[in-house]
Amino acid sequence: MMQGRLAAWLVRPSPPPLSIGIAVGAGLIVVETLLVYPLRHVAPREALALVYLIGVLLVSTVWGLWLGVATSIASAVAFDFFHTPPVGLFTTEDWRDWLELAAYLMVAGVGSSVAQLARARALEAVERRREADAVAELTRIILGAGDVQAVLPEASDRLAHAMQVPFAVIEVGEVPPNEGRIQLPLRPGALVVPADLPDRVMRRLQDGVVPGLATVLRASRSLQASRTELQALLTQQAALRRVAVLVAHGVALAELAATVAAEAAELFKADATRVLRRDGPSTVTVVAEHGRSEAESMLGKRLNPSGGVSALVLRDSRPARMDSYDGSSGPTADLARAEGFHASAGAPVVVDGQVWGVLVALWSRVGPAPPGAEHELAQFTELVATAIANTESRAELNASRARLVFAADEGRRDIERDLHDRVLQRLISLGLELRVAEALIPQELAELRSRLSDTAAGLSGVLEHLQRIVRGIHPAIVAQGGLGSAIKSLARRCPVPVAVRTGPKRRLPGYVEVAAYYVVSEAIANSAAHADASAIDVDLDIVADGSATDGTAWGEVLSVTVHHDGVGADPEQDFGLAGVRDRVEALGGTLALTSAAGRGTSLNVKLPVGGQDCPGAEAGWSFGGM
Repeated sequence: MMQGRLAAWLVRPSPPPLSIGIAVGAGLIVVETLLVYPLRHVAPREALALVYLIGVLLVSTVWGLWLGVATSIASAVAFDFFHTPPVGLFTTEDWRDWLELAAYLMVAGVGSSVAQLARARALEAVERRREADAVAELTRIILGAGDVQAVLPEASDRLAHAMQVPFAVIEVGEVPPNEGRIQLPLRPGALVVPADLPDRVMRRLQDGVVPGLATVLRASRSLQASRTELQALLTQQAALRRVAVLVAHGVALAELAATVAAEAAELFKADATRVLRRDGPSTVTVVAEHGRSEAESMLGKRLNPSGGVSALVLRDSRPARMDSYDGSSGPTADLARAEGFHASAGAPVVVDGQVWGVLVALWSRVGPAPPGAEHELAQFTELVATAIANTESRAELNASRARLVFAADEGRRDIERDLHDRVLQRLISLGLELRVAEALIPQELAELRSRLSDTAAGLSGVLEHLQRIVRGIHPAIVAQGGLGSAIKSLARRCPVPVAVRTGPKRRLPGYVEVAAYYVVSEAIANSAAHADASAIDVDLDIVADGSATDGTAWGEVLSVTVHHDGVGADPEQDFGLAGVRDRVEALGGTLALTSAAGRGTSLNVKLPVGGQDCPGAEAGWSFGGM
C-alpha cells in the first residue's frame, strides 16, 4: 500500500510546491553526504559520487528538470567539498574540480531527463488507466440498469470523480447551450463539462472517455430495445400458453373465443377485438368480443364484412391489415367509422383447410396498426382452429356414441316387441291349449292327465322367466308408466329394502328415462348382489343447471342418486357400471361414485334434459305425460 501511495505521489499531474522540493533536495544531499562516509572504506571515490544521483533523480522526477539541475550542482559541490581532497575546500583554480563537476552535471542532466520521460510515461499510463476504469464503471452502471435515464446522474458523478473535474453531466437528449460549459458530442446526447478545463484534461476526455461512453450509450439503447422485444415476446408466449391450456382442457368454444379476444386486446393494446364466424359468402357472426361496453356489444350480431379487414382475410385466406378506413366503403367500414376505429388487423381461423372465421383487432388512435400485428394474430387463430377442430371432433364422437346407444336401444325395443307380440303371445296360447287338452282327458287316464298338467306348469314357468328377460331387454314399463313407476317396480322386486324418492311428476325425453332406468337397475342389482347392503335409497330430482363432460353448459338436468350402506364398487372394473358410464357419457352426462368407510357408497348420475342439447337427440325419442 505504501508503494502504491508513493507511486501515485511521484506521478501526480501537478508537482508539490517548490519550497517542499528545495527542502527535500537539501535533505537528500545531507543524507547522501553522511552515507558516503562509511562507504569510503569499501568503494572507490569515483563510485561514491553515484550515491548523489538518487536525490537528483527523485527531485527531477517530481519537481522537474531545473530543480534537478540545481540539486545536481549542489550535490557535486557537496561531494567535492566533503569527500574530494583537499577535504573541506572547493577551489576554482583546480581544473580537475571543474572537470568532475562538469561530468557530474552531464550525468545528472541525462538522468534527470530520463526520469522526467519516465514520469511522463507513468503519468500517461495512470491517466489511461483512470480513463479505462471510468469507462468500465460507466459501462457497469448503464448497461446494468433497466432504466438508463434513471442512472445517468450517478454515472455523471462517478465520471467527474474519476476524471477529477468539477462536474460532468451525461445527457442523452437535446442539450441547450450554456455559457461556461462545453458539450462533447456522444451521438446520442452529449457530455457536458466545464469550459475552462486544462487542454490536457480536455484531450483526455475527447480521446479517451467520449468514444467509449458513446459506444456504451449506443449499446444500452440496443440492449434496451432487445429487452423490450424480449419482454414483448415473453408476454406473447405467456398469452399463447394460457390459451393453449384452455384448448388442452377442452373448454367450450364460447369461453375460449372470449379468452382469445381478451388476450389479443391486451397483447396488442387494441381498443377492441372480435372473433367472427363465417356463415356465408357475405355474412359473419360475432361469437366473441372484448373492449366494448354491454350497451355497444356486437356479440351474436350478423354483419356484412364488406369494406373491412375481415373481407380481405376471407377473400385471400391469409392475414391482412387496414391502416386507415378513409376511402373504404361497405357496411363494415361504415360501422368501424361510426364506432371510432381508424385501423385494424385480422387473421383467418382455418379449420380442416377451410376458413372458419376471422380474429380482428381494432384501434381507435389515428395511425397505422402495430407492425406485424396481423401475423402475430395468426398464432392465436391457430389455437382457436385447434380448439374448434377438437370441439367438432368431440361433438361428432359424442353424437356417434349417442347414435350407437340409441341404435342399441331401438334394437332392444324391436327384440322386446317381437318377443312380446309374437313369442310370448304364442306361448300363452300354447299354455291355454294345454289346459284345454288337460280338461278333455278322461279321469281314468290319470297318468297322461298328470304329465299334461306338468307340461302346462313348466310352460307357465318358462313364460314367466321369458317375461322377466323381455323386461330386461327393454324397459317397456318406462314408456307405459313413466320413470317413477318403473323405478318403484324395480324396488319391489329387489330382495333388499329400497326407498324411492322421485322429483317433479312430469315426463322426460325417452332416452333420458331409459338411461336413468338402466342406471338404477344396475346400481340396485350390484348393491343387492355384491355390496352386502341392508338398505338402498334412490333419489330422482331435476336441478336447474349443470356442466357436461365436454364443458358445455346445460339447462335442466336429471340427477339420479343411488346410495346404500354396503361396500363400494369400481366403475372401471365392474363391467355393469362401466357400461352405465359409457351410456351416461354418450348422452353428455356425468357419473360419480363415492365410497367412504362407515358412510356407505353413493352413485350420482346427471343427465341433460334438454333434447336439443343432447348429442344424438335427433334419433326421435318422444315426450309424454307422467
